[in-house]
Amino acid sequence: MADLPEFQRKQYEFAAHIRDPEKNAAPPGIEDRRMAIYRDLFFNNLQNLLGSTFPVLKKLSGKERWHGLIREFMAHHQAQTPYFLEIPKEFLAFLEHEHAPQADDFPFLLELAHYEWVELALSVSADSNDMTGIDPEGDLLDGVPVISVLAWPLAYQFPVHRISKDFQPQEPGEQPTFLAIYRNPDDEISFMELNAVTAGLLDKISNNSEQKTGRELVIGLAEEINFEGDALVEHGAKALAELRAADILLGTRRKT
Repeated sequence: MADLPEFQRKQYEFAAHIRDPEKNAAPPGIEDRRMAIYRDLFFNNLQNLLGSTFPVLKKLSGKERWHGLIREFMAHHQAQTPYFLEIPKEFLAFLEHEHAPQADDFPFLLELAHYEWVELALSVSADSNDMTGIDPEGDLLDGVPVISVLAWPLAYQFPVHRISKDFQPQEPGEQPTFLAIYRNPDDEISFMELNAVTAGLLDKISNNSEQKTGRELVIGLAEEINFEGDALVEHGAKALAELRAADILLGTRRKT
């Protein structure tokens, strides 16, 4: 940095102090009262943004621990985007790859943060469903089901959608928690908890490169889980109907 022009050195010193004032002195010649304005402005804007994206994590953490996470993020993470709405994704990456684990960290820290981030990610997603070639009323068993691009099937070790001040599990559940988080045509974000069979079926629909019918997908799933195929078809039909009613499935692909 010694080879940089003086004004750039000042910029680096200024930024380093804003990010971590305890370890980096302010540039010489600047009144601390003025620096305090910038320190507070940057920190408060960041913690307000992240607090609105991760409200449950913020509430459970308490003020001191939450502010500590924000300061650690500011001090150590090098953001890869200038976009304001991408900062929560950067915070998630920080938690996953750079956060120094603490003895009092929640065991569900990363999963809860991911679950809360998904709501923002879906709400601002520019993706949209192209209904060309899709029959919204098509037979979901005899046709090829189509999943919404605004529906994200997810699996967590912890029941993240239930975590609150009064429910903070310390161990993963005996079975994974399967959720479909989705944005409906009215741009409302919702979630549906899935059982393992329905989650498996939705995964097959999401990865249906061979364009199998709903019935074929259900029977294929039944073979994988050693379940009688015809018996599972009835369950599958109900599950498919519920997924369509929730706007997770768009309908079926029209035959050409």
